[in-house]
Amino acid sequence: MKALKFKLLLLLIVFTLGCSEKADTISPKVQNIIESVYASGIVVSEDQYNVYSTTNRTIKTVFVEEGQFVRKGDPLFEIDNVNSTLGAANALLLATANDYDKNQSKIEEALDFIELAKKKMQNDSLLWVRQKEMWALSIGSQVELEQRELGFENSKSNLKKAQVAYDELKKQVQLSSEQSKNNFKISKSIADELIIRSEIEGYVYKINVNPGEFATSNTALACIGKENFVIDLNVDEFDIVKIEKGQKVLVKMDSYKNQSFEAEIKFIHPMMNERTRIFKVEAFFTKQPKILYPNLSLEANIIINKKMNVLTIPTTYLLNDSNIVLENGQIKRIKIGLKDINLVEIVHGLNKGAKIRKPDNEK
Repeated sequence: MKALKFKLLLLLIVFTLGCSEKADTISPKVQNIIESVYASGIVVSEDQYNVYSTTNRTIKTVFVEEGQFVRKGDPLFEIDNVNSTLGAANALLLATANDYDKNQSKIEEALDFIELAKKKMQNDSLLWVRQKEMWALSIGSQVELEQRELGFENSKSNLKKAQVAYDELKKQVQLSSEQSKNNFKISKSIADELIIRSEIEGYVYKINVNPGEFATSNTALACIGKENFVIDLNVDEFDIVKIEKGQKVLVKMDSYKNQSFEAEIKFIHPMMNERTRIFKVEAFFTKQPKILYPNLSLEANIIINKKMNVLTIPTTYLLNDSNIVLENGQIKRIKIGLKDINLVEIVHGLNKGAKIRKPDNEK
Protein backbone atom coordinates (compact mmCIF):
# COMPACT_ATOMS: atom_id res chain seq x y z
CA MET A 1 0.00 0.00 0.00
CA LYS A 2 2.85 2.39 0.89
CA ALA A 3 4.62 1.50 -2.36
CA LEU A 4 1.47 2.31 -4.33
CA LYS A 5 1.13 5.70 -2.61
CA PHE A 6 4.79 6.47 -3.32
CA LYS A 7 4.35 5.63 -7.03
CA LEU A 8 1.26 7.82 -7.25
CA LEU A 9 3.12 10.70 -5.57
CA LEU A 10 6.08 10.27 -7.92
CA LEU A 11 3.77 10.27 -10.97
CA LEU A 12 2.08 13.42 -9.65
CA ILE A 13 5.45 15.23 -9.27
CA VAL A 14 6.55 14.17 -12.76
CA PHE A 15 3.22 15.27 -14.23
CA THR A 16 3.42 18.61 -12.43
CA LEU A 17 6.99 19.24 -13.56
CA GLY A 18 6.07 18.24 -17.07
CA CYS A 19 3.15 20.62 -17.14
CA SER A 20 5.25 23.39 -15.67
CA GLU A 21 7.97 22.88 -18.23
CA LYS A 22 5.41 22.68 -20.99
CA ALA A 23 3.81 25.90 -19.79
CA ASP A 24 7.19 27.62 -20.03
CA THR A 25 7.72 26.44 -23.60
CA ILE A 26 6.81 28.86 -26.39
CA SER A 27 7.45 29.56 -30.06
CA PRO A 28 8.64 32.88 -31.56
CA LYS A 29 5.93 35.23 -32.82
CA VAL A 30 5.84 37.73 -35.66
CA GLN A 31 4.82 41.12 -34.30
CA ASN A 32 5.84 44.76 -34.05
CA ILE A 33 8.64 45.83 -31.74
CA ILE A 34 9.55 49.27 -30.48
CA GLU A 35 12.93 50.16 -28.99
CA SER A 36 12.68 52.98 -26.47
CA VAL A 37 14.56 54.74 -23.71
CA TYR A 38 12.91 55.06 -20.32
CA ALA A 39 12.83 58.47 -18.63
CA SER A 40 11.16 59.84 -15.54
CA GLY A 41 10.09 63.43 -15.22
CA ILE A 42 7.49 66.03 -14.34
CA VAL A 43 5.11 68.39 -16.09
CA VAL A 44 6.09 72.05 -15.83
CA SER A 45 4.50 75.15 -17.29
CA GLU A 46 6.44 76.88 -20.06
CA ASP A 47 8.97 79.39 -18.65
CA GLN A 48 8.02 78.30 -15.13
CA TYR A 49 10.08 79.97 -12.43
CA ASN A 50 10.11 80.51 -8.66
CA VAL A 51 9.78 84.02 -7.25
CA TYR A 52 12.34 85.03 -4.60
CA SER A 53 12.90 88.06 -2.41
CA THR A 54 16.21 89.92 -2.65
CA THR A 55 16.15 90.73 1.06
CA ASN A 56 15.28 88.96 4.28
CA ARG A 57 12.24 90.90 5.47
CA THR A 58 8.56 90.61 6.30
CA ILE A 59 5.92 90.38 3.57
CA LYS A 60 3.77 93.49 3.79
CA THR A 61 1.31 92.90 0.93
CA VAL A 62 0.36 90.04 -1.39
CA PHE A 63 -1.16 91.53 -4.54
CA VAL A 64 -2.19 88.31 -6.31
CA GLU A 65 -4.05 85.04 -5.76
CA GLU A 66 -3.34 81.49 -6.89
CA GLY A 67 -4.64 80.91 -10.41
CA GLN A 68 -4.59 84.62 -11.26
CA PHE A 69 -3.34 85.76 -14.66
CA VAL A 70 -0.55 88.35 -14.48
CA ARG A 71 1.30 90.41 -17.05
CA LYS A 72 5.00 91.11 -17.12
CA GLY A 73 5.79 93.80 -14.56
CA ASP A 74 2.64 93.34 -12.49
CA PRO A 75 3.26 93.59 -8.71
CA LEU A 76 3.22 90.30 -6.81
CA PHE A 77 4.51 91.10 -3.32
CA GLU A 78 5.53 94.13 -1.27
CA ILE A 79 8.36 93.79 1.24
CA ASP A 80 8.01 95.78 4.44
CA ASN A 81 10.81 98.34 4.95
CA VAL A 82 9.80 101.58 6.68
CA ASN A 83 13.23 103.21 6.31
CA SER A 84 13.29 102.78 2.54
CA THR A 85 9.74 104.05 2.21
CA LEU A 86 10.44 107.13 4.31
CA GLY A 87 13.72 107.70 2.52
CA ALA A 88 11.95 107.72 -0.83
CA ALA A 89 9.32 110.12 0.53
CA ASN A 90 11.96 112.49 1.91
CA ALA A 91 13.90 112.35 -1.34
CA LEU A 92 10.74 113.27 -3.21
CA LEU A 93 10.18 116.27 -0.95
CA LEU A 94 13.76 117.46 -1.48
CA ALA A 95 13.53 116.92 -5.21
CA THR A 96 10.34 118.96 -5.30
CA ALA A 97 11.79 121.74 -3.13
CA ASN A 98 15.00 121.93 -5.16
CA ASP A 99 13.36 121.69 -8.55
CA TYR A 100 14.96 124.19 -10.94
CA ASP A 101 11.66 125.56 -12.20
CA LYS A 102 10.35 126.06 -8.67
CA ASN A 103 13.41 128.14 -7.78
CA GLN A 104 13.06 130.61 -10.64
CA SER A 105 12.06 133.32 -8.15
CA LYS A 106 15.53 133.19 -6.58
CA ILE A 107 17.14 133.49 -10.01
CA GLU A 108 14.82 136.32 -10.99
CA GLU A 109 15.66 138.10 -7.73
CA ALA A 110 19.37 137.82 -8.55
CA LEU A 111 18.66 139.28 -11.99
CA ASP A 112 16.87 142.20 -10.32
CA PHE A 113 20.00 142.85 -8.24
CA ILE A 114 22.04 142.93 -11.45
CA GLU A 115 19.65 145.45 -13.01
CA LEU A 116 19.75 147.66 -9.91
CA ALA A 117 23.55 147.46 -9.78
CA LYS A 118 23.72 148.32 -13.47
CA LYS A 119 21.45 151.35 -13.05
CA LYS A 120 23.41 152.44 -9.98
CA MET A 121 26.66 152.18 -11.95
CA GLN A 122 25.18 154.14 -14.88
CA ASN A 123 23.96 156.85 -12.53
CA ASP A 124 27.28 157.09 -10.70
CA SER A 125 29.04 157.21 -14.08
CA LEU A 126 26.95 160.20 -15.14
CA LEU A 127 27.58 161.99 -11.81
CA TRP A 128 31.31 161.43 -12.16
CA VAL A 129 31.34 162.75 -15.76
CA ARG A 130 29.41 165.83 -14.73
CA GLN A 131 31.70 166.42 -11.79
CA LYS A 132 34.71 166.22 -14.11
CA GLU A 133 33.13 168.76 -16.47
CA MET A 134 32.41 171.09 -13.57
CA TRP A 135 35.93 170.66 -12.25
CA ALA A 136 37.23 171.61 -15.69
CA LEU A 137 35.31 174.89 -15.28
CA SER A 138 36.80 175.32 -11.78
CA ILE A 139 33.48 174.48 -10.17
CA GLY A 140 33.48 172.20 -7.16
CA SER A 141 36.33 170.71 -5.27
CA GLN A 142 38.91 168.00 -5.73
CA VAL A 143 37.30 166.01 -2.93
CA GLU A 144 33.88 166.00 -4.63
CA LEU A 145 35.50 164.79 -7.86
CA GLU A 146 37.28 161.96 -6.10
CA GLN A 147 34.09 160.92 -4.29
CA ARG A 148 32.18 160.74 -7.58
CA GLU A 149 34.93 158.66 -9.10
CA LEU A 150 34.99 156.38 -6.02
CA GLY A 151 31.20 156.01 -6.17
CA PHE A 152 31.42 154.99 -9.84
CA GLU A 153 34.16 152.41 -9.12
CA ASN A 154 32.13 150.94 -6.24
CA SER A 155 29.04 150.67 -8.44
CA LYS A 156 31.08 148.94 -11.16
CA SER A 157 32.45 146.51 -8.56
CA ASN A 158 28.97 145.84 -7.16
CA LEU A 159 27.66 145.08 -10.65
CA LYS A 160 30.40 142.47 -11.16
CA LYS A 161 29.59 140.97 -7.76
CA ALA A 162 25.87 140.82 -8.65
CA GLN A 163 26.69 139.07 -11.93
CA VAL A 164 28.98 136.56 -10.20
CA ALA A 165 26.33 135.95 -7.52
CA TYR A 166 23.73 135.36 -10.23
CA ASP A 167 25.93 132.84 -12.06
CA GLU A 168 26.77 131.01 -8.82
CA LEU A 169 23.14 130.92 -7.73
CA LYS A 170 22.04 129.60 -11.11
CA LYS A 171 24.67 126.84 -11.01
CA GLN A 172 23.79 125.99 -7.40
CA VAL A 173 20.06 125.80 -8.08
CA GLN A 174 20.64 123.64 -11.14
CA LEU A 175 23.08 121.38 -9.27
CA SER A 176 20.75 121.00 -6.28
CA SER A 177 17.88 120.22 -8.61
CA GLU A 178 19.84 117.50 -10.44
CA GLN A 179 21.26 116.03 -7.23
CA SER A 180 17.83 115.92 -5.60
CA LYS A 181 16.34 114.23 -8.67
CA ASN A 182 19.14 111.66 -8.71
CA ASN A 183 18.76 111.01 -4.98
CA PHE A 184 15.05 110.55 -5.49
CA LYS A 185 15.68 108.09 -8.34
CA ILE A 186 18.07 106.13 -6.13
CA SER A 187 15.66 106.13 -3.19
CA LYS A 188 12.77 105.23 -5.47
CA SER A 189 14.83 102.41 -6.99
CA ILE A 190 15.54 101.05 -3.51
CA ALA A 191 11.87 101.38 -2.62
CA ASP A 192 10.86 99.74 -5.92
CA GLU A 193 12.97 96.72 -4.99
CA LEU A 194 10.51 96.20 -2.17
CA ILE A 195 7.87 95.55 -4.85
CA ILE A 196 8.47 92.13 -6.41
CA ARG A 197 7.03 92.00 -9.94
CA SER A 198 6.27 89.25 -12.42
CA GLU A 199 9.00 88.53 -14.96
CA ILE A 200 6.65 86.95 -17.49
CA GLU A 201 3.05 86.96 -18.67
CA GLY A 202 1.38 83.90 -17.22
CA TYR A 203 -0.42 82.41 -14.22
CA VAL A 204 0.30 82.33 -10.51
CA TYR A 205 0.31 78.60 -9.83
CA LYS A 206 1.41 78.67 -6.21
CA ILE A 207 1.80 81.22 -3.38
CA ASN A 208 3.89 80.12 -0.42
CA VAL A 209 3.64 83.14 1.93
CA ASN A 210 1.02 85.35 3.55
CA PRO A 211 1.20 88.99 4.69
CA GLY A 212 3.11 89.28 7.94
CA GLU A 213 5.28 86.22 7.30
CA PHE A 214 9.06 86.50 7.11
CA ALA A 215 10.58 86.05 3.65
CA THR A 216 14.17 85.03 2.98
CA SER A 217 16.20 85.11 -0.20
CA ASN A 218 16.40 81.28 -0.11
CA THR A 219 12.65 80.60 0.09
CA ALA A 220 10.42 80.65 -2.99
CA LEU A 221 7.54 83.08 -2.50
CA ALA A 222 5.53 81.84 -5.46
CA CYS A 223 5.62 79.79 -8.66
CA ILE A 224 4.66 81.45 -11.95
CA GLY A 225 4.48 80.04 -15.45
CA LYS A 226 2.71 80.26 -18.78
CA GLU A 227 -0.47 78.47 -19.81
CA ASN A 228 1.33 75.97 -22.06
CA PHE A 229 3.03 72.96 -20.50
CA VAL A 230 6.38 71.28 -21.08
CA ILE A 231 7.56 67.79 -20.16
CA ASP A 232 10.81 67.93 -18.20
CA LEU A 233 12.55 64.55 -18.57
CA ASN A 234 15.57 63.02 -16.83
CA VAL A 235 17.67 60.85 -19.16
CA ASP A 236 20.60 58.74 -17.97
CA GLU A 237 24.03 59.54 -19.42
CA PHE A 238 24.21 56.02 -20.93
CA ASP A 239 21.10 56.69 -23.04
CA ILE A 240 21.52 60.36 -23.94
CA VAL A 241 23.43 59.62 -27.19
CA LYS A 242 20.32 57.82 -28.48
CA ILE A 243 18.08 60.86 -28.01
CA GLU A 244 17.40 63.28 -30.87
CA LYS A 245 15.04 66.18 -31.53
CA GLY A 246 11.75 65.13 -33.07
CA GLN A 247 11.62 61.66 -31.51
CA LYS A 248 8.19 60.49 -30.37
CA VAL A 249 7.54 60.12 -26.64
CA LEU A 250 4.83 58.03 -24.96
CA VAL A 251 3.86 59.50 -21.60
CA LYS A 252 2.03 57.93 -18.67
CA MET A 253 0.93 59.79 -15.53
CA ASP A 254 -0.52 58.66 -12.22
CA SER A 255 -3.18 61.35 -12.65
CA TYR A 256 -4.43 59.58 -15.81
CA LYS A 257 -4.22 55.85 -15.10
CA ASN A 258 -4.53 53.44 -18.04
CA GLN A 259 -4.00 56.31 -20.48
CA SER A 260 -1.00 57.32 -22.52
CA PHE A 261 -0.25 60.61 -24.23
CA GLU A 262 2.03 61.53 -27.09
CA ALA A 263 4.80 64.10 -27.06
CA GLU A 264 7.86 65.07 -29.08
CA ILE A 265 11.45 65.83 -28.09
CA LYS A 266 12.13 69.56 -28.61
CA PHE A 267 15.32 70.37 -26.72
CA ILE A 268 18.25 68.49 -25.17
CA HIS A 269 20.19 70.38 -22.52
CA PRO A 270 23.88 69.92 -23.40
CA MET A 271 25.21 70.03 -19.83
CA MET A 272 25.03 66.93 -17.63
CA ASN A 273 24.36 67.19 -13.90
CA GLU A 274 27.67 65.95 -12.47
CA ARG A 275 26.10 64.84 -9.21
CA THR A 276 23.19 62.80 -10.62
CA ARG A 277 24.79 61.94 -14.01
CA ILE A 278 21.49 62.95 -15.61
CA PHE A 279 20.69 65.06 -18.68
CA LYS A 280 17.62 67.28 -18.87
CA VAL A 281 15.47 66.80 -21.97
CA GLU A 282 12.36 68.84 -22.87
CA ALA A 283 9.37 67.52 -24.77
CA PHE A 284 6.08 69.13 -25.82
CA PHE A 285 2.73 67.36 -25.87
CA THR A 286 1.31 66.54 -29.29
CA LYS A 287 -1.63 64.82 -27.62
CA GLN A 288 -2.18 66.64 -24.35
CA PRO A 289 -4.46 65.78 -21.41
CA LYS A 290 -7.45 68.06 -20.91
CA ILE A 291 -6.27 69.24 -17.48
CA LEU A 292 -2.67 69.66 -16.37
CA TYR A 293 -0.93 71.14 -13.34
CA PRO A 294 2.74 71.96 -12.76
CA ASN A 295 4.94 69.32 -11.11
CA LEU A 296 2.73 66.31 -11.98
CA SER A 297 5.01 63.25 -12.05
CA LEU A 298 5.23 61.05 -15.12
CA GLU A 299 7.06 58.19 -16.79
CA ALA A 300 7.99 58.25 -20.44
CA ASN A 301 9.32 56.00 -23.17
CA ILE A 302 11.29 57.82 -25.85
CA ILE A 303 10.94 55.83 -29.08
CA ILE A 304 14.31 55.57 -30.78
CA ASN A 305 13.54 52.73 -33.25
CA LYS A 306 10.58 50.74 -34.52
CA LYS A 307 10.17 47.59 -36.70
CA MET A 308 7.02 46.02 -38.08
CA ASN A 309 6.28 42.29 -38.42
CA VAL A 310 9.55 40.87 -37.12
CA LEU A 311 10.23 37.57 -35.35
CA THR A 312 10.27 38.10 -31.59
CA ILE A 313 10.47 36.29 -28.27
CA PRO A 314 9.91 37.59 -24.73
CA THR A 315 13.04 39.03 -23.15
CA THR A 316 12.60 36.61 -20.24
CA TYR A 317 13.43 33.74 -22.63
CA LEU A 318 16.77 35.28 -23.61
CA LEU A 319 19.96 33.93 -22.03
CA ASN A 320 22.88 36.36 -21.75
CA ASP A 321 21.66 38.45 -24.71
CA SER A 322 22.98 35.94 -27.26
CA ASN A 323 21.54 32.49 -26.42
CA ILE A 324 18.23 30.68 -25.95
CA VAL A 325 17.31 27.31 -24.45
CA LEU A 326 15.55 24.89 -26.81
CA GLU A 327 12.73 22.62 -25.69
CA ASN A 328 15.13 19.73 -25.16
CA GLY A 329 17.41 21.83 -22.94
CA GLN A 330 20.03 22.50 -25.59
CA ILE A 331 21.52 26.00 -25.59
CA LYS A 332 21.60 27.66 -28.99
CA ARG A 333 23.33 30.86 -30.02
CA ILE A 334 21.25 33.50 -31.80
CA LYS A 335 21.61 37.03 -33.11
CA ILE A 336 19.23 39.67 -31.78
CA GLY A 337 18.14 43.08 -33.07
CA LEU A 338 15.83 45.55 -31.41
CA LYS A 339 15.00 45.04 -27.76
CA ASP A 340 12.47 46.65 -25.46
CA ILE A 341 11.31 45.87 -21.95
CA ASN A 342 9.15 42.90 -22.99
CA LEU A 343 10.29 41.73 -26.43
CA VAL A 344 13.49 41.09 -28.37
CA GLU A 345 13.90 40.76 -32.14
CA ILE A 346 15.38 37.54 -33.50
CA VAL A 347 17.63 38.34 -36.48
CA HIS A 348 19.26 34.95 -37.00
CA GLY A 349 19.40 31.49 -35.44
CA LEU A 350 15.73 30.73 -34.71
CA ASN A 351 12.65 30.11 -36.87
CA LYS A 352 8.97 30.61 -36.23
CA GLY A 353 8.20 26.95 -35.53
CA ALA A 354 10.97 26.37 -32.96
CA LYS A 355 10.13 25.58 -29.33
CA ILE A 356 12.07 27.28 -26.58
CA ARG A 357 11.79 27.47 -22.84
CA LYS A 358 12.83 29.84 -20.11
CA PRO A 359 16.43 29.63 -18.93
CA ASP A 360 16.82 28.08 -15.47
CA ASN A 361 17.98 31.42 -14.03
CA GLU A 362 14.69 32.98 -15.14
CA LYS A 363 12.41 30.44 -13.47
